[in-house]
Amino acid sequence: MPTLNDVLTFSFFLLLSCYCHLLNGQEDSSFGHAIDRKLLGLKRKEKLSHFKFYWHDIVSGRNPSSVAVVTPPTRMNTTTAFGLVNMIDNPLTLGPELSSKLVGKSQGFYASASQSEIGLLMAMNFAFIEGKYNGSTITILGRNCVFHKVREMPVIGGSGLFRFARGYAEARTHWFDLKAGDAIVEYNVYVMHY
Repeated sequence: MPTLNDVLTFSFFLLLSCYCHLLNGQEDSSFGHAIDRKLLGLKRKEKLSHFKFYWHDIVSGRNPSSVAVVTPPTRMNTTTAFGLVNMIDNPLTLGPELSSKLVGKSQGFYASASQSEIGLLMAMNFAFIEGKYNGSTITILGRNCVFHKVREMPVIGGSGLFRFARGYAEARTHWFDLKAGDAIVEYNVYVMHY
């Protein structure tokens, strides 16, 4: 027969166990919580900004800015290069000439993701090096059907001055060398940011 001391000890540990379980439940649900916007510098209203620059995809020559890191298997006999992945560090310039003022780099990759047309998955950061945008990035993730006149891709975020950015980018091919594979693309980027 348990003594009164045994019953009280058991009851204490049972209550303690229930209390700890309740606390753990609260801890599990509190990994995310609302915070004051001002703590992240979000006091001001959002701005809408427009950027226009030229993206130089250089796959030829001795110093390419775009390099194939995955090639499709030869057994596929694909006309769309399905499966190709290129890593990029492409110059972004103010004008279409490569000698034009450099404002940043496009860093990331593109992959041929369509079996029926040349449709690329673009995952890249526009990393700016000029003026007040130096060190800030705009991140693009979207579909680029390269033979369409205008392609639209979403802005999914950014860093620096573009924290919490959202918007879209329009791409238009300015020049394409079918033999070498090099291209110059005009980008117009519309970004909501703080």
